Amino acid sequence: MTSTSTPPGLARFNDLEEPAAFAALHEACASTAWAKRLLAARPYASAEDLYTASDAAMAELSAEDLAEAMAGHPPIGRPKPGDPTSAREQRGMAGASGELKAEMLELNLAYQEKFGHVFLICATGRTGEQMRDAVKERIGNTPEREREIVRSELGKINRIRLARLVEEDA
Repeated sequence: MTSTSTPPGLARFNDLEEPAAFAALHEACASTAWAKRLLAARPYASAEDLYTASDAAMAELSAEDLAEAMAGHPPIGRPKPGDPTSAREQRGMAGASGELKAEMLELNLAYQEKFGHVFLICATGRTGEQMRDAVKERIGNTPEREREIVRSELGKINRIRLARLVEEDA
């Protein structure tokens, strides 16, 4: 049981049956290893403890685990149809011009050709132009450097998604 000082959303998460908690975590991040590490550390006394555990689990992910996590993310400029999380996170591209959307598609394809996965960035709060500039800058990275940037960006996305999970009203 969780203490009464635990925020209600976090208490609800701590009290979920394991399959439901796993599903909630898997929705936040498609990495099975990440979700299992977070499950194993429940209950969390504070949201910050959950975020710290998320960061630690992200740091430990193998290349295969990272690939699994990235597979859960659609390309920038093409949110998953019917997925409000994807649409909300990529809001900066929603009002982009057709020219910018076409440029992002081209850049996404070039990035994917070079690195073998979608361009991943914590898009929350970024404009379409900022995302375009980021892919232009990052496409020059080595695969090793880019993998670490992707790990960092995934960590930011996971924190935002976990915050939404534990701050939700019942």
